[in-house]
Amino acid sequence: MPSKSAKIMPNAKILKNPRKGADILRAAQYIFARKGFQAATVSDIAKKAKVSEATIYEYFSSKEELLFSIPAETIREYHEKNREILPHIPGAANKLRFLIYRHLGLYADNPDYATVVMLTLKGSRNFLKTDAYKIVQSSARNYIQVFEEGIQNGEFRSDIKPYLVRALIWGSIEHLVTRKSLLGKPEDLQALADDIYDTIFTGIRSSQKDNTIHVNVNLTRSDSSASSKMESLE
Repeated sequence: MPSKSAKIMPNAKILKNPRKGADILRAAQYIFARKGFQAATVSDIAKKAKVSEATIYEYFSSKEELLFSIPAETIREYHEKNREILPHIPGAANKLRFLIYRHLGLYADNPDYATVVMLTLKGSRNFLKTDAYKIVQSSARNYIQVFEEGIQNGEFRSDIKPYLVRALIWGSIEHLVTRKSLLGKPEDLQALADDIYDTIFTGIRSSQKDNTIHVNVNLTRSDSSASSKMESLE
């Protein structure tokens, strides 16, 4: 089951004016996706957001904080929605399919976000030290909790290593999203959700004993025995 930890709250600065904060983040995401972090400037972002540079610094102390706030806000909303829906999905296997579909959808629906995350943030050690990264970790724990549920109820093998299986899923998704960001392929990320799920589930599902009773019935009779049987019925 999903964690019942305290709700993840948005950036306090953005709460001052959520609409303007969201406009700045969208503009930053757009600029970073096209220019990269190093080449992008706060001036570029201000022009795209149609605000002054001073306004941006009211919300974010630096270009780097602005970069790190993009996944913080996006993942916070994504994570809260997952926590809201997961308890209503029966069975760990169904929950796992849902998480994979949602995970791919996060990137498919937000291509600029996908580019920023895969081509800029993945290589940032400083990001790993931020509160924003803690939100990503909190979201990732949903997978672990689903695996633990599946082990407990017998859907998944008892000897699987949840963190390793999660790494396999995330690694597959991140590889596909990186290719999509660089090459434009695969065209439909979410169409691959079932393939990823089926491949992983084949390896982690619990083997069940076959309790089916097989009965072989031979209906072939010799002509004489059939004739005798018919006579007895007359």
